[in-house]
Amino acid sequence: MKVLVVDDEPLVRRSLQRAFKAKGHDVDLAEDGGVGLRMLLDNSYDGVFLDVLMPQMTGPQVLQSLPPEKRQQMRIVLMSAFTGAIENQEATGLADHFLAKPFEDIFAIVKLMEEIVHER
Repeated sequence: MKVLVVDDEPLVRRSLQRAFKAKGHDVDLAEDGGVGLRMLLDNSYDGVFLDVLMPQMTGPQVLQSLPPEKRQQMRIVLMSAFTGAIENQEATGLADHFLAKPFEDIFAIVKLMEEIVHER
């Protein structure tokens, strides 16, 4: 499985990268929404983790900038330390799942992505 992690927090990016690599998955990293969008347009991913609040572009802005056919090719998980109304993004069809940060069990997140990717 090929995964992209787009988050402005280096600790979040590195933690997810280590957990996915430990399970044999390929992982690319982007430090903000602008870089993440370029990577999404230039590559194919099975799963994408997008922070909601980031410099340049927010996670929802990145998703809205993608062509629909590109969005349909991957499973998308929005993440944020600021919960509440943001959790409703899943209901609007922007993402397949929402995760609150900080994470309690990083390997449960790997399992979640593996499950939603294989549901397609």
